[in-house]
Amino acid sequence: MNNISVTDLRLKFPGEDALVFKDLSFSVQSGEKVLMLGPSGCGKSTLLQVLSGIIPNSIELPMKATSIQLPDSWGFVFQDPDTQFCMTYVDEELAFVLENLQVQREEMAPRIEEVLKRVDLHLIDAHTPINEMSQGMKQRLALASVLLLEPDVLFLDEPSALLDPEGTQQIWTSIKEATADKTVIIVEHKIDLIADWVDRVVLFNDHGVILADGSPADIFANFQEELKRYGIWYPGVWEEYKTSDAFQLMMLNRQVVSSQEKIHIEDFHGYRGLVEKISAKHATVQAGDWITIVGENGSGKSTLLLSLMQLLRTNGVYEVNGVAIVWKKKKRQLPKGLSLVFQNPELQFVTNSITEELTVSLHGMPKADADMYAKELMRLFNLPDSVSRHPYQLSTGQKRRLSVATALTPSTDILLLDEPTFGQDARNTFAILEKLEQLRTKGMTILMVTHDTEIVENFATAVWTVVDGVVHTANGVGGAKSV
Repeated sequence: MNNISVTDLRLKFPGEDALVFKDLSFSVQSGEKVLMLGPSGCGKSTLLQVLSGIIPNSIELPMKATSIQLPDSWGFVFQDPDTQFCMTYVDEELAFVLENLQVQREEMAPRIEEVLKRVDLHLIDAHTPINEMSQGMKQRLALASVLLLEPDVLFLDEPSALLDPEGTQQIWTSIKEATADKTVIIVEHKIDLIADWVDRVVLFNDHGVILADGSPADIFANFQEELKRYGIWYPGVWEEYKTSDAFQLMMLNRQVVSSQEKIHIEDFHGYRGLVEKISAKHATVQAGDWITIVGENGSGKSTLLLSLMQLLRTNGVYEVNGVAIVWKKKKRQLPKGLSLVFQNPELQFVTNSITEELTVSLHGMPKADADMYAKELMRLFNLPDSVSRHPYQLSTGQKRRLSVATALTPSTDILLLDEPTFGQDARNTFAILEKLEQLRTKGMTILMVTHDTEIVENFATAVWTVVDGVVHTANGVGGAKSV
């Protein structure tokens, strides 16, 4: 029996006045496939952790419920794949799962090989360090480790958020094949491949209240206004956004900002250790360019941004705002004017509160002005206006928005963004893009790694493609195309 339920759930984060849930009741029948939809930060991931027992058994939070029924056999794929792993290497991570299932040693290698194929994770050697893989590759590994468990219930918290389109399709094919007779509860923003597969869609508002619970056909046909009001992804939302007055006006006023050269590279190479991981023959970027960087998971897109930021060893010609940047091992020269938004937002945070995170780089600014600046960013990026909330207590979508906001310092004129819209609902995705376009028209230069083809087609001034560690720019040269 794997029915799952909670009745009259109340939960809150320490130091917060408001409850995350107030007398929430929720149940799932054995074998059901249920998709939870709601705006970023409404509590969907928290509810998954309650239904699995992670809260409060592993993560202690103040909560109570009249009754709760947890599954006996379950697996959980977290939003952040780095939180999933116990071991250092891929084969060791998967062997650890098999050891807990008491699988004989001689049976492990073929089972590891088989599960890596199922999630489309192709490695030359399974004894590969996990920390050297891209986040998308890690997401595949996280799913592989859970599939090996063969659980009766699967909790999936955005399992395809960091994957390219082909990888997303492969992952959902694997999940569907592995869970035909199992219970699956899903939090996901990219719903095109699962909207017709799930049995139920449960719709939440931004306070964690259930607005609707029914079949996909019922929800998407009869709750359009609620979906729009709370900025939730649904089939066709991009098409509707592109017909909106805001988008049409933004595109009508679009133009090349400047011919001022901001970045120039010749025979540029980036290294992890002694191994070359990225190279670019020749590229230039101008003020007001919005370069989208595309390519398969593991191709080197994130490595390119880390190299441009001088967080990895580089050589070749590299100039930023006319200043030659030369790698120095002992006295690293970070390019002035550049800000980087990491793929993993938690790598961005250095303080213990949202306000501190937004003001830590405002050296010399009076506290009252800095606090006002922080509150404006909280409003723009739809972040909780909380004195006590630690950045790690935010949802993944909120962490992502906070990481973008922290990069927008007064001294930044070149913004490097690694998947800034992953984990976002539609409302926040469009708000981020509109804010970036506003900055671009004022001269900000943007280099953005993304898998979202709509962003590439509708916002980029030029596209760079990374294939097997080699950067390919339009005609070999980056820079604004006609907009």
